[in-house]
Amino acid sequence: MPGKIGLRPTTPADSDFCFRVHRAALGEYVAAIWGWDDEIQRRYHDHAFAPGTWQMITVDGADAGLLAVEYRPTEIWLGRIELDPRYQSQGIGGRLIRWLIDVAAERKQPLVLEVLEVNLRAHAFYLRHGFRETGRRGRKILLARNPDQED
Repeated sequence: MPGKIGLRPTTPADSDFCFRVHRAALGEYVAAIWGWDDEIQRRYHDHAFAPGTWQMITVDGADAGLLAVEYRPTEIWLGRIELDPRYQSQGIGGRLIRWLIDVAAERKQPLVLEVLEVNLRAHAFYLRHGFRETGRRGRKILLARNPDQED
């Protein structure tokens, strides 16, 4: 079980680390749908990367992954939660999701996200945490967890 899990704002210097984590954590799923092209994926990352908005997930002070959350007027949007494979399957994602579920409950807003349909592991993870499918957009499954929902 990991020690202290923390969050810190990303800086421009974190961009390469975040891209490597994305490739390691989701590359096989992106490849299964669209094929992985490093150059195209790098351009997509460079466009999406938001220093100061995205957060680095740390474990005992070491960078372990990234978290991107948008606090919208009517919902909390979980854009990304990606962990370096060395930190996966240790309960870190579960602890972060439970924290976000608590934040959503305090704000009385649903927590929403999307997952690639080929990422069965992530889909099962979210279902275990009380998310329900609310729709589909192309190859992505839309999921939500309402704030008044019981586990």
